[in-house]
Amino acid sequence: MDQVLDALLARLTVERESELRFIGTSPRGQQRRVYGGQVLAQSMSAAIRTVDPERRVHSLHAYFMRPGNPAEPIVYEVDPLRDGKGFSTRAVVARQGGRAIFNASLSFQVPEKGLEHQDPMPDVPPPESVQSDFDYHTALHEKDPARYEKPGRWAMDYRVVHRADPVEHAPMPAHCGLWMRAKGSVPEMPDVPGIHETLLAYMSDNYLIATSLMPHGMGYDHERLQNASLDHGLWFYSDFRADEWLYYDITSPRAAGGRGFNVGRIFTQDGRLVATAVQEGLIRLLPAAAL
Repeated sequence: MDQVLDALLARLTVERESELRFIGTSPRGQQRRVYGGQVLAQSMSAAIRTVDPERRVHSLHAYFMRPGNPAEPIVYEVDPLRDGKGFSTRAVVARQGGRAIFNASLSFQVPEKGLEHQDPMPDVPPPESVQSDFDYHTALHEKDPARYEKPGRWAMDYRVVHRADPVEHAPMPAHCGLWMRAKGSVPEMPDVPGIHETLLAYMSDNYLIATSLMPHGMGYDHERLQNASLDHGLWFYSDFRADEWLYYDITSPRAAGGRGFNVGRIFTQDGRLVATAVQEGLIRLLPAAAL
């Protein structure tokens, strides 16, 4: 297994301090705040380990309340709200310095058969024909090292099908499609249940806010933009592997009030719709006088 992926799996599998209390850490680096997908994944890891392994996570609803400090550990406190015949519910609060930075509700279900239908997967080029984000950002750095940082090693492989121009940022429809998977094989980990769902939670926080910026010809680095994840929802429908290609089809049907709303459907390469992500993000435009 790739060393970077191995380190990520270890970080997302939070340390158990007591029956309902877990500790998570962040990678060392230059980031100013904790990546939202990490908190989503760590909270899911904590909740999963308080539920009967027969029950599978099927939904998560979360709110980001404060930016996390990557230099400090994160305490995850799980509240076992309910264990019914078919479903279990857990609440998780993440704290730093005694202050809540994030909370989530997760629901688990005993697997069962039922009625099924799904949207068809979009017709897109295969992942092997699409340039990886790592290669793309490496090429940008080599072309203009003063403007673009050299990317470090990544645990995930993202491949955007149609890219926005990194300089011009011309307005585009609010739609983004990308292939994604763990960069390496995820081993079978019987003592770490739900690892593929946890990894998908980690990946799902990428590209959502960026999609809501596309009609406005803006990128994350726009000097007048303040952006952050506000809330996040995930629904899981069937089994998948996070180390096999998944297609993330994202649209942003609305932006208003300094917020962008985004919906992402996640398909396996053979066309099964296995999850949906929904997120509202802060896309506040600062006045020029504030710069």
